[in-house]
Amino acid sequence: MNLVIVESPTKAKTLGKFLGSDYQIEASYGHIRDLPQKKLGIKTDKNFEPEYVQTDKQKVKTEEIKKLSDKATKIFLATDPDREGEAIAWHVSQLLNAQRSTHRIVFHEITEHAIKEALEHPRELDMKLVDAQQARRILDRLVGYKLSPLLWKKVRRGLSAGRVQSVTVRLVVEREREIGAFVPVEYWQIWVDLKNTQSAALKVQLTTEIKNQEQADKAERELRGAQYSVFGVEKKEFKRTPPAPYTTSTLQQAAANRLGWSAKRTMQIAQGLYEEGHITYHRTDSTNLAVEAVSAVREFITATYSKEYALANPRVFKTKSKVAQEAHEAIRPTDVSARPTMLSAQFNRDLERLYELIWKRFVACQMMEVTGVTVTVTVTGGEYKLQAKGETISFEGWYKVLGKDLEENILPEVTEGEKLEFVELTKEQKFTQPPARYNDASLIKALEEMGIGRPSTYAPTLSTIQDRMYVEKEEKRFKPTELGIAVNDFLVKNFPNIVDYEFTANMEYGLDEVANGEKKWQPLLADFYYAV
Repeated sequence: MNLVIVESPTKAKTLGKFLGSDYQIEASYGHIRDLPQKKLGIKTDKNFEPEYVQTDKQKVKTEEIKKLSDKATKIFLATDPDREGEAIAWHVSQLLNAQRSTHRIVFHEITEHAIKEALEHPRELDMKLVDAQQARRILDRLVGYKLSPLLWKKVRRGLSAGRVQSVTVRLVVEREREIGAFVPVEYWQIWVDLKNTQSAALKVQLTTEIKNQEQADKAERELRGAQYSVFGVEKKEFKRTPPAPYTTSTLQQAAANRLGWSAKRTMQIAQGLYEEGHITYHRTDSTNLAVEAVSAVREFITATYSKEYALANPRVFKTKSKVAQEAHEAIRPTDVSARPTMLSAQFNRDLERLYELIWKRFVACQMMEVTGVTVTVTVTGGEYKLQAKGETISFEGWYKVLGKDLEENILPEVTEGEKLEFVELTKEQKFTQPPARYNDASLIKALEEMGIGRPSTYAPTLSTIQDRMYVEKEEKRFKPTELGIAVNDFLVKNFPNIVDYEFTANMEYGLDEVANGEKKWQPLLADFYYAV
């Protein structure tokens, strides 16, 4: 018998469909040991050596795995393909009988082909990834233990602070203060409806900046009595390439914007899709795609939409992240021929909606560009210039699958110098708006752009700051609580490094360097520990 160890029962069940009776699959139910709950558990005077302990449940699970491992011919550690998964595999291997050798297998999708390929190419545990995970865990523990007692003393008992969470709260607090300090500025917009000799309608907008009612009334009087003619027509051909396939952050942003979901909900549903074998691993900052997947989607596009929609050569997207080493692929369906409608019978509505987003984005990313023409018509009315902008689509390309956000605005055919007749004028008073509060999508985007957090941390971070009541949601947007503001102000004043954006981003890059084998984890911890 061969023993395969994974994290979750769902993943174990899916693997069981592809592996025969020679394999027994056992779930560890996540981490099998961790730092102690009620003490620091880190020997700062002994090179930050961690003291790992087990809960009673974890001890029972370990004994079960040990008994099975004694009977096993081979032991395969098949935990997730990232730092967290590597660490779980390492902890399991440490707790098993020292005489037993283990084999680490990695796959980015739970399909028969991927699992058999992984079993044929086992590897050693990657201690660089384990060290990076340990370093993050210890860092976060050090921050919590250093700051929490001070928060109890200075703000309120029972409070706690986290490394990435504190910076995220700072972003929300600073945005709220920007909104509070914002002074609206008045401006006016004026539109004029015109028609040409064939009675084709053209709506143009005044390009002059209008700051108050006096200026607006003056412009209206003059425009109502003006003679209108076409000053110029500019036509430009365009090509639009599709967006890249989803990464963790872009999937969370899309689900927030389109489905109104929190990052936590998105990740829970994505986890289900992954563990049941429908999508590739969902914690990734890479936009790479497997060669076989690209080949399959090109064949699918040709067969489904016709050859003119398929690319002659694969489209490659540049990964924005500085390090996307552990997660080798973007999030995509494992089988492109499994359309969302075909799977709706076995999915609940949430699974179906998220799968549809992922499937459409993947198919679209390997389709031909959208082509068309943008048209800008400039009109003179007395001393004023007005403009209308429109576009026509000549080939819909990837819009065929993803659709377009806006309908075409087709302008009438007009020529330079052509006279136009005034029909009506409308004007509207407006005021500049303050920056919007962050929602799940915009907050994750801000964190990613600043280099703070990683695919595995966005959702837990957003959940934690709400659970701790440092922020709350108002109409699906984050607003700091009085407690959140008090905690933030205390940290900014007394521990500026902890909540400094650049310092936090540099720590993340340091962890990435550990994962890549470019830096040792203990010196990284020492740099941090003595800096704060």
